[in-house]
Amino acid sequence: MKNIIRNIALLLLLTGCSNDDSELISYNNLEISLDIPFSFPDFNNTVYTNVPTIYGVELGEKLFNETKFSTDNSISCSTCHIQANAFADHNEKAIGIEGRIGLRNAPPIQNMAFMSFYNWDGSKLELEEQPLVPIITHEEMDSSILEVIGKLEADGSYEELFNKAFNGEGITADGIYNSIAQYEYTLISSNSKYDKVKRDEGETFTEEETAGYTVFQQKCISCHSTELFTDQSFRNIGFPLNTDNEEAGRARVSGKLEDYMSFRVPSLRNIAYTAPYGSFGQFETLQDVLDYLDAGVLEADNLDPILKDNGNRIPLTDTEKSNLIAFLNTLSDKEFVTP
Repeated sequence: MKNIIRNIALLLLLTGCSNDDSELISYNNLEISLDIPFSFPDFNNTVYTNVPTIYGVELGEKLFNETKFSTDNSISCSTCHIQANAFADHNEKAIGIEGRIGLRNAPPIQNMAFMSFYNWDGSKLELEEQPLVPIITHEEMDSSILEVIGKLEADGSYEELFNKAFNGEGITADGIYNSIAQYEYTLISSNSKYDKVKRDEGETFTEEETAGYTVFQQKCISCHSTELFTDQSFRNIGFPLNTDNEEAGRARVSGKLEDYMSFRVPSLRNIAYTAPYGSFGQFETLQDVLDYLDAGVLEADNLDPILKDNGNRIPLTDTEKSNLIAFLNTLSDKEFVTP
């Protein structure tokens, strides 16, 4: 069993002077043990450099639910990333302060410790770089990191926890980013029916689920591979286009025409909880997604070869669709979505 954590006590020594007396403060900030689930890939590199700790995760969870991140104190990270939805949203596009509509659907936050890219276009390579994006985006929180720090300093409940988590450094931007990432690294989903079947824990697929798994292996696994159910590539699969002139998919990051309207392949884990589907919620149900792929997708010069070489479609019978949905429902991790 792989394990990145050494249960070593980290001692923080702070000397505070009052008159002639000195006070020694010691924090026992243990690292948290994260195990790699059965058949999962290894952790990404930043998990090793920003190892989750007891106080770091506690602080990160508190900040994840903190509405002071938004300029009008109305929304937090958890407003758009709801645990019952596998930390995704139920809106077609994310909704920020004052009802402002964002560019894309809020993606789920699960198994972030194993991912190489973040956001639909892969604009961030490290999870620690991601929290600033919603803070400063006009359609989301429309604030600044300096404004957020000022609010946290005025709160009174954060100073000690930051000190415990980060060696007495007080409230800092890096402390905000790193603690939120530490919390999100702990959000590992690996206890669905599918996982229990694979681990031979007494669960078995129904006849319909077994048939659906076969369809999945024949027609889906090229993109949704590994136990993450994504190969973490960027592909244009001909979904209906977002008419917002700010949208260009992966090309917004790379500047390459061949990346136009290509998006990161999403994980299918907990997909039953994460509707609507697509980068801007184009599809209300899984049935809608499969019907669209079967009927034929939009033509594009950079359409993924899997579709282009097959008449711009993934042919599926009604029975195959029904069975495939049954299998996809086995990827639901009820414990993960339960507060």
